Amino acid sequence: MRKKTALAVAAVALLYVVLFVMRQTGVIGIYWGQIMDLALITTISAVGLSLIYGFAGQFSLGHAGFYGIGAYVAAFVTRSLGGTEFNFLLALAAGAAAAGLIALLIGMPILRLRSDYLGIATLGFGIIVKVLLENADKLSPVLGGAQGMSGIPRLTTFSWVFWLAVLTILLARNLITSSHGRACVSVREDEVAADIMGVDTTRFKTLAFVLGCAMAGLAGGLYAHLYSFLHPNNFDFLKSFDVLLVVVLGGLGSLTGTVVTAIGWVFLLEVLRSVLGQQFLDWRGVVYAVILIVLMIARPQGLMGGKEFSLDRLLGRRAEKGGAQHGAAGMP
Repeated sequence: MRKKTALAVAAVALLYVVLFVMRQTGVIGIYWGQIMDLALITTISAVGLSLIYGFAGQFSLGHAGFYGIGAYVAAFVTRSLGGTEFNFLLALAAGAAAAGLIALLIGMPILRLRSDYLGIATLGFGIIVKVLLENADKLSPVLGGAQGMSGIPRLTTFSWVFWLAVLTILLARNLITSSHGRACVSVREDEVAADIMGVDTTRFKTLAFVLGCAMAGLAGGLYAHLYSFLHPNNFDFLKSFDVLLVVVLGGLGSLTGTVVTAIGWVFLLEVLRSVLGQQFLDWRGVVYAVILIVLMIARPQGLMGGKEFSLDRLLGRRAEKGGAQHGAAGMP
């Protein structure tokens, strides 16, 4: 176990060093480096929704609302306290905590709903958040309201987003493999059966919902300090649909699929936008729908089909190959 943990840590550290050096030397330019940062931020948000929908089975269409709450709260903290590294860390924690707290408050009543009804309730919450952000200047002129919030210090760096993404994935993975995670999966598979077997379904649905929304708030804080400008339109329904599409395309119940798809999806959208220009923005909804329809027909289980990348499986396959070769060599 120690050997496998050391190998995993070494692989992640090596990946960080390689990407960092490539960015510092100009192999990865400033523009594509920023897209890479956005891809990692999207990964953090998508992992949060994967906990809610992919593993706990709670259909949520209001993820962008929590993303926006985290972004505005974090930006307000740094605008008020100053753009130091400590204040940035404090702002990210405040954004994640605010999103998680609001998720707890609204989750207790709406998580009693199921399926489409829950989706409609969370969609309504997302619309409410967008309207509140458009009128936030009445609460504080710093928030900007419908004109947007500007003057946010640009503090998000590759190191911040990379290691926070790693921390988020590790936290989600440890939760999924724990007894709490198995309880969440049991709720997803059959909530009535889980309730009969003594699982506190409300508690575990709330746990997944709060933690997933807090991750969205963390991603929002990083997003705010990456582009230095926020507008309520950045957190509309399409932003929720983006993340939902990533989770479905990656495969419900697959953390690996969510991570791979989130990174690939952001780069794919940027390539399409670069090639098609304004036409892609006009037809973006159609592109989303076509991709989703094709996937549901060709591979309804998603990219990974609920499977995970496992170091145990990788090392096991190598051992099996080595044993097979050794056996073949020893045959007469």
